[in-house]
Amino acid sequence: MLQLTFLGTSAGVPTKQRNVTALAIECLNPFLNADKAQSRKNRPWVLIDCGEGTQHQLLHTKLSLSQLQLICITHVHGDHCYGLPGLLASAAMSGRTQPLTLIAPKAIAKMLDTLSITTELYFPFVVNFVAIEDLQQADGSYKVQILQLGSAHQIDIDITALSHRVPSYGFGITQNIGRRVLDTERLKKDGIAAGQAWGQLQQGKDVTLKTDEILRAADYTQLHNQRTKVVVAGDNDAPERLQETLKDAALLVHEATYVQAQLEKVKGNNKGYDPMHSSAAQVAKAASAMGIQQLILTHFSARYQSFEDASSDMPNMAHIRADAEAYYSGALWLAADFAQYMVAHDKQTGEVMVNYLGNLKHRAPSHDTIAE
Repeated sequence: MLQLTFLGTSAGVPTKQRNVTALAIECLNPFLNADKAQSRKNRPWVLIDCGEGTQHQLLHTKLSLSQLQLICITHVHGDHCYGLPGLLASAAMSGRTQPLTLIAPKAIAKMLDTLSITTELYFPFVVNFVAIEDLQQADGSYKVQILQLGSAHQIDIDITALSHRVPSYGFGITQNIGRRVLDTERLKKDGIAAGQAWGQLQQGKDVTLKTDEILRAADYTQLHNQRTKVVVAGDNDAPERLQETLKDAALLVHEATYVQAQLEKVKGNNKGYDPMHSSAAQVAKAASAMGIQQLILTHFSARYQSFEDASSDMPNMAHIRADAEAYYSGALWLAADFAQYMVAHDKQTGEVMVNYLGNLKHRAPSHDTIAE
């Protein structure tokens, strides 16, 4: 289960309703018992991009910097990374000591080094910096990074090069949760009553009965893996570049800075300048062609107001929605700051579905517990 909280959904500059880009992804394990599930210490999370003011946005959530496991920066433009030094400094001042992994372009390390020298920025924790450029392999692909969140809980991060004015990347975030499932029918058939032996077998331990008979965990359990994947793209004017990583993904989160007409106008009014952003229509066409059934659009130009009114002359979210829906018939959401979504397996069908949970601005979150 992956819970997404949008901390910033504006492009370039913040507005009164939208901060610049940041997305938190909580990696929830539905197989923990209720007490463990409720603990904030069992809610590790990943941050994708960190625009200016991200740490202020976090103050309106229950996300803890102590549980932040990984930061991924898509590219070096300020609306995606200017909040990083402040957030790391606050983590240090709050007493964090455990290591933190940072996957980003090499220039981000240079930025942090410069600030460390000029402002005496100091981290009492290890920042495991992984330069994206160093992960590129001979065939042009990028080496998958693995983050262990527990003995049976793992996050895989795959990287895709995108098309923008500076090198920009998309991240495939795949959660793998292993669990051992008891073959209760066989246990009953073999006359083994429910009790302590069942619990030990489920933990993968062999059990010796009073009769000296040995019950092998391998004979009475099966290992199952629950896999959930979302793809989050940085700035990009070629959504089709994500086709390979999207083959096994349930959700695409992609920028839609303009409607198509406005994108063409921007290009026309600035000869020789291409913002290299996507329009909502452009992403919608690509998502439809690639068979993506669930799509969240974000990173909207400040010219688009947050309300939806198709009849208004003022650019707003209704125009973004119409631009996308003209080419896309799947499940579509337009992200807003503090909007939350759950990506989880449906109990009946087993499909990975996206559900909108609401907006933290409008209600207190009611998802402190994890339901299977």
